[in-house]
Amino acid sequence: MFTTATGAPLRPDYLTGWSRPSGQPPIRLHDLRHGAATLALTAHTDLEVVQAMLGHASIVLTADTYVSVLPEVAHKAARETARLVLNAASALGRQLSG
Repeated sequence: MFTTATGAPLRPDYLTGWSRPSGQPPIRLHDLRHGAATLALTAHTDLEVVQAMLGHASIVLTADTYVSVLPEVAHKAARETARLVLNAASALGRQLSG
């Protein structure tokens, strides 16, 4: 919660106007929230932790909203999955060709 010097709550539209550099589009508080969640996921924070940070009742909402905007997370998952498959094949003494 943001407050004034006297402790009164600030209105969200006040912060939107205050945070806008000259000539730039406004940044809403919701945009900052979205950015924080996206950065947390990019930093490999567990989805459950991000869900709790945002106060979402359903992890599906968190996943549907935020994971789709992170192609690097999908690429990392694909690389890690391929690594596991190749390691398993190697442990079995089999070579996979692609």
